[in-house]
Amino acid sequence: MKILFIGDVVGSPGRDMVQNYLSKLKQKYQPHITIINGENAAAGKGITEKIYKQLLEWGAQVITMGNHTWDKKEIFEFIDDAKNMIRPANFPEGTPGKGLTFVKSNGVEIAVINLQGRTFMPPSDDPFRKADELIEEAKKRTNIIFVDFHAEATSEKQALGWYLDGRVSAVVGTHTHTQTADERILPKGSAYITEVGMTGPYDGILGTDREAVIKKFLTNLPVRFEVAKEGRTQLNGFLVDINKDTGVAKSVERIMINDDHPFFG
Repeated sequence: MKILFIGDVVGSPGRDMVQNYLSKLKQKYQPHITIINGENAAAGKGITEKIYKQLLEWGAQVITMGNHTWDKKEIFEFIDDAKNMIRPANFPEGTPGKGLTFVKSNGVEIAVINLQGRTFMPPSDDPFRKADELIEEAKKRTNIIFVDFHAEATSEKQALGWYLDGRVSAVVGTHTHTQTADERILPKGSAYITEVGMTGPYDGILGTDREAVIKKFLTNLPVRFEVAKEGRTQLNGFLVDINKDTGVAKSVERIMINDDHPFFG
């Protein structure tokens, strides 16, 4: 059972990369399920219903979110009807949407969980305890459990990976946009990477226009951050192959596509 995950899609450059490459990636890797983090897909912050539907049309089965979930106010109008989109499950009780979903491929069911970290992030409930709760729920239906952990601190991401090792199929980190080279299978069988990376501007700073970011560091004055529109683009992803009966990861592969790492289909 192969699961392809595409890291944070940032603005129109990121959407263009998904549209241009997802079908090629599917042809090459033959994933059973494709998951995309879409919390930055609309102009770098949030998501719209149109973009949500586009990502599904281009080949995603699940869209995960993060701390920018509520940045586009129209999300309140469609999130409860967006069956293929999940937001961090440890958002406070009563928050619209859901943090766990199930999808099927060839008769095999996969659980996908979205969580958000607490270190250097907006207040939220404990992601570790929420993970315990949702894993227990998911295990009633499947052994294949995929976790997108949207967090800032490397230590918190690693801690959750080790905490869940052997209880889930994969823990992938999102949010910090710079892909890490620590993809591996942990001792008890869970696939792990600290940060999948982002899909969008390659010549910006975390996807943002670099001149604005540099000005902020030089002056400490308020600046408007916008998605970088010029320069090269990239797609970052993660592929995990999972034993469909046990839920144990068999192999992992980090994916990076840009001018320095061209795609060979």
